[in-house]
Amino acid sequence: MAARGHGGPWPRPESCRVIGVANQKGGVGKTTTTVNIAAALAMHGQRVLVIDLDPQGNASTALGAERDNQARSIYHCLVEDEEIRKLAQPVPDIPHLWCAPATIDLAGAEIELVSLVAREARLKRAIDAYDTSELDYIFIDCPPSLGLLTVNAMVACDEVMIPIQCEYYALEGLGQLLNNVNLVQAHLNTGLKISTILLTMYDGRTRLSQQVAEEVRSHFGDLVLETLVPRSVRVSEAPSYGQSVMTYDPGSTGAAAYLEAAREMAHRTPGTGR
Repeated sequence: MAARGHGGPWPRPESCRVIGVANQKGGVGKTTTTVNIAAALAMHGQRVLVIDLDPQGNASTALGAERDNQARSIYHCLVEDEEIRKLAQPVPDIPHLWCAPATIDLAGAEIELVSLVAREARLKRAIDAYDTSELDYIFIDCPPSLGLLTVNAMVACDEVMIPIQCEYYALEGLGQLLNNVNLVQAHLNTGLKISTILLTMYDGRTRLSQQVAEEVRSHFGDLVLETLVPRSVRVSEAPSYGQSVMTYDPGSTGAAAYLEAAREMAHRTPGTGR
């Protein structure tokens, strides 16, 4: 991993980057992207926290976090004002990586948040209370919807990362996501920007994948990472072992692609594509 990452620690950002990984379309690789890029960054000297905001809790599973009924989760942060520091669990076998897990309790959080004061800013308040000088990156894995949990993520973060799968329906609904980002920018978080777009599930054998990649690049320009993440059985298998593909099979094509994507992110100026 160190050799593939061009040796040594990668440059640290001047301040902690808070990145929401969002796309309301399911199955585009949001959680896979969050987990593997976070793991790759941590393996190269970055201090990374993953906040699992998806009630399915797949990011928590992939990072080996405790998710039993007694575990405190990000639900308790949003609804009961629990400190993120008390929830974050160190990820096994990957130093400098922590996970604030999700449990099934989070499924009811959207309803419970409705009656709370400043319901859109609950996560932002929790992150503001955390000493982020101890971290380089915070990744927020959003649910596949545009509900109150995703709005909380967008209010709390500085950047949005959008994984887009290289398939026919990939761009359907993307306009609604961009519209929601604009609404949050206008009313709740003026500093929010789309900083990164990652093309996932790329199949170089098909003309369709190439066309989708070309269309996304022509529309979003330098925001799109050069790296294309291919379809990979190893990437799909890794979560069933409570691991990211970075530790499950570092030599796989999926691990190599996510490592390169993470390297691009670490060396870019946020939002510029350079």
